[in-house]
Amino acid sequence: VMGPESTPKTLAHNIYSIAYQFYGRKFNLERYESGDVIFSFLSRFLHAENGSNPTLRARLSFYWNQRVRRRDANNGNGSVLSVLREEAHRLIWDDPRLAAILHNGKRDRANLDEKWFDFVNSVSDKVLCHFADHIIDSVAGAHFLNLFDSLGSAGALYAILAPYFVSYSLFSRDRQFTQSVLERLGHSAAASRDRRVNIAHFTDTLYEVNGVAGTLKKQIEAAHKYGKSYTVITCNAEDRADSHGIRNFKPISAYELAVYPEQKLFYPPFLEMLDYCYQERFTHIHSATPGPLGLAALAIARILRLPIVGTYHTALPQYAQYLTDDASVAEIVWKYVIWYYEQMDLIYVPSASTAAELISKGISESKVKLFPRGVDTSLFNPARRNGCFSEYGVEAGKITILYVGRVSKEKNLELLVRAFSKLSHSTKNVCLVVVGDGPYLNEMRRALEGTPAVFTGYLEGEALASVYASADLFVFPSTTDTFGNVVLEAQASGIPVIVTDSGGPQENIIPGKTGIVVKGDDEEGLLDGIRNMIADPERLRAMGRAARAYAEKRSFDRAFEATWKLYADPVHGRG
Repeated sequence: VMGPESTPKTLAHNIYSIAYQFYGRKFNLERYESGDVIFSFLSRFLHAENGSNPTLRARLSFYWNQRVRRRDANNGNGSVLSVLREEAHRLIWDDPRLAAILHNGKRDRANLDEKWFDFVNSVSDKVLCHFADHIIDSVAGAHFLNLFDSLGSAGALYAILAPYFVSYSLFSRDRQFTQSVLERLGHSAAASRDRRVNIAHFTDTLYEVNGVAGTLKKQIEAAHKYGKSYTVITCNAEDRADSHGIRNFKPISAYELAVYPEQKLFYPPFLEMLDYCYQERFTHIHSATPGPLGLAALAIARILRLPIVGTYHTALPQYAQYLTDDASVAEIVWKYVIWYYEQMDLIYVPSASTAAELISKGISESKVKLFPRGVDTSLFNPARRNGCFSEYGVEAGKITILYVGRVSKEKNLELLVRAFSKLSHSTKNVCLVVVGDGPYLNEMRRALEGTPAVFTGYLEGEALASVYASADLFVFPSTTDTFGNVVLEAQASGIPVIVTDSGGPQENIIPGKTGIVVKGDDEEGLLDGIRNMIADPERLRAMGRAARAYAEKRSFDRAFEATWKLYADPVHGRG
């Protein structure tokens, strides 16, 4: 089955061929090959000989089925088998290369392996969409009995892809065995080249505006700067070309969440990703999401026998409860999150409070590791203070209170709205500046009409850095953030911060020295905290200087170097 020029695709194609010929003889499938286009097509690809030519009746039936398929393409119905057959018809109809195989049976072995890979990839993607949509619809609608119907889809999907799972696993095992032999024989140069740490970091957020995406982009820059092998793998509908350190796969479909339409779940092309990770010789898999892309990362790590770590940086259960106001939904999300992260070799968390939460939910303490996070102290710097708020209509001499981040309810901005509304009625020399965008933006504007509040929209780079440095106080009322990059950015810019006692941001300040911590979800506590801070301008300035000194010890470069050492640590995982 395997020769010196074999590849995983070649081996998988051979497995499909052996299976087809075995079952073909067992069930006498040859009798269908001339009368059914699908069987004729399979025979061309998988039979030892060229296979039978489809009859005129089969061709007419094929063309008629295409008309029916196109008419009913979006009716949303159909069993897994009908989905398989429909997709096979579509591919044969739409792809001239596959049609050529059907009609003239050309037997270029290398091309045939590639074309069969493309065919299986397309069919499996279609079944995956059918399977994933059914699962999410059932969970979202609490139709849990319907989940049993998905077992057939899962079984069909596994059956379709199993030969590729086997072939990539075998080739990966052989590659690792060869590497160990080279090391034992003293071929240190070849061994060290293969042993270098080569990270595939899977994420479902990279082009969005949030702290995770910003951190990943900085890590890509740092990896390039220090010559590290690091690739961020994502799956986004935007037509973004791959760039250095980024591989963006085109999603096969997307699921729009009813409670959060701005956030979509993109379904990744799994087989393409598996082949890419094998070809790139990644040594470690890092998952930054428990979503569809994270599930792909987990499966790829298992098939290629690679260690896998995950970062838990988004409080998904809390967000789910915030958006749905349903504790049962949060409990379901917790069960899934815990199941997913239990599959990891290690779990990186951005704060001690996040670690404690996961451990309290049943995750083994030995798996949870606090990983360093840093800030760009060159970009975010007090030297960028330039009075830029005049561009947004803020009067000179006003005490500027700043919020930067996603403008959404889960950031607890309704609390900030109520607190600032009261503050602006009793204190006339203050102004609230809100930087960012999100689903709560228009509602927040309306709620603050008549108050000295300014909305700048989304800012980045030097424009954002100037806004930070030109403010007097940063307020971050969120109780759901696991870290809060913006809290470090504000301190690096030389301004003190106010955070809540819930979540990770409180661990990124020195209470009473670089900022203060107030009780979460407490309107009066937040209001009193702001009043006390702005009442003493000299105290504000002193805390700002202390904040800058604190941030300088947490530069991004230092954090990246420390994180990379975690990857190379022998306890990282099975690899």
